[in-house]
Amino acid sequence: MIDVERPLRIHPTLARLAGGLIVSCQARSDNPLHGPQFMAAMARAAAQGGAVAVRVNGPDDVRAVRAAVEVPIVGLYKRPPGESPVSITPTFAEAAAVAQAGADVIALDGTRRPRPGGVTLEALIARVHTELGRPVLADVGDLADGLAAAAAGADAVATTLAGYLDPAQPPPDEPDLNLVGALAARLPVPVIAEGRIRTPAQARMALARGAFAVVVGTAITNPREITRWFVAALRG
Repeated sequence: MIDVERPLRIHPTLARLAGGLIVSCQARSDNPLHGPQFMAAMARAAAQGGAVAVRVNGPDDVRAVRAAVEVPIVGLYKRPPGESPVSITPTFAEAAAVAQAGADVIALDGTRRPRPGGVTLEALIARVHTELGRPVLADVGDLADGLAAAAAGADAVATTLAGYLDPAQPPPDEPDLNLVGALAARLPVPVIAEGRIRTPAQARMALARGAFAVVVGTAITNPREITRWFVAALRG
């Protein structure tokens, strides 16, 4: 569980998320649920179910969700990798777009990988703080990433990219709760557990490892993938 005695630097917007569930409302372009109207409905259902926030991709979806719910929106803007492998809110332009659409928190790639244009993570976070007035959630892949992101000024760190940094290696099936615990033990900012959390029991274990909040996406908002899990199980 969250250790209230452990000193944390908590942004007021993030304080609203403590101990809660953040639902990731995203659908790729090949998914039948792709589109702002579907994501707005998904976010509304999540909020009615008790989610403390939603995580939403792109200004169109953020704008539709903002009109549908009052809970905080963690906004991001995925772009195809170009000159760098970074795709989650790679530049200030993407951060500004989702902020203007209504995002309360900006999620971005917080790994140590090179960013487009050679911009440093520290410089990008500083611009989001000063020019957009939003807290930053840094998506990281390992402990070193998390330590560097916190040092660069991130207001929170999420384990979103754990298991996804090496394209030659398939991601594991289970969430990386060891990383959650390692980050929570060392960072002065909240740690948010995200990635392959499929059951309430796993979400509860993430809190027990020190997570400040938990993000669940596919297991709640992707019925196509959930159907595939059941079909695969029935086929043995």
